[in-house]
Amino acid sequence: MKDKVSIITPCFNSAEYISDCIDSVVNQSYQNWEMIIIDDNSSDQSVKLIKKKKSSEDRIKLIELKENVGSAMARNHAIKSAKGRFIAFLDSDDKWYSNKLSLQIDFMKTNKIFFSFTSYDIINNNGNPTNKVISAPEKITHSQYLKNTIIGCLTVIIDTKNIRIPLMKDIRTSHDMLLWLDILKNVEYAFGLNQVLASYRLSSNSNTRNKLFAAIDVWRVYRNYERLNVVDSFYNFMHYAFNALKKRI
Repeated sequence: MKDKVSIITPCFNSAEYISDCIDSVVNQSYQNWEMIIIDDNSSDQSVKLIKKKKSSEDRIKLIELKENVGSAMARNHAIKSAKGRFIAFLDSDDKWYSNKLSLQIDFMKTNKIFFSFTSYDIINNNGNPTNKVISAPEKITHSQYLKNTIIGCLTVIIDTKNIRIPLMKDIRTSHDMLLWLDILKNVEYAFGLNQVLASYRLSSNSNTRNKLFAAIDVWRVYRNYERLNVVDSFYNFMHYAFNALKKRI
């Protein structure tokens, strides 16, 4: 029996994309999963579409929040209710390749890896390819990740048999960055699988489209959470900015 994967999917006003997202999970070759969708008090047709998918697929779990709490707190609701050995993350406007779970879980088990991520491509708002790929390095440490936030949240899988996942901090855009940093304080590496197994959508719902807010939050991570001094923060931030620019060229 294959180990269960719990897929964490926050959703807020994602009616335009949520069906594609869910279909990419349902079509996985690895079938032992639960998809926990946390609707963050959407005002569009998201919940209606999720319930329609859920009616024919009992592995989909829906949590409806009564007030908007933001994606970090929404993810925490799902993390606390997850039943799988493996925790994976997938936002409601993104999607996976059909062999994503199968290849990545095999990669982790074969190599005794507890924290992994993969390469991914970027699609536009309509789901068409942009011919841009973010390639995963072989591995990354805590200090390296401070300089290069290369880990795509939509690609991460964590083995909870060996890693306790802390809850996400309630900040606007960099809560996933903080989570990876917290985990990398307890494990030496996050390991990358350099295969494109997911698609990140440049949609109007993507918080990271607002690069100014993202940059401000990264600086806050350095100063308020990692407790770096101004010189070290500036040093890491310059590397972060360079690598962020390089990803977009």
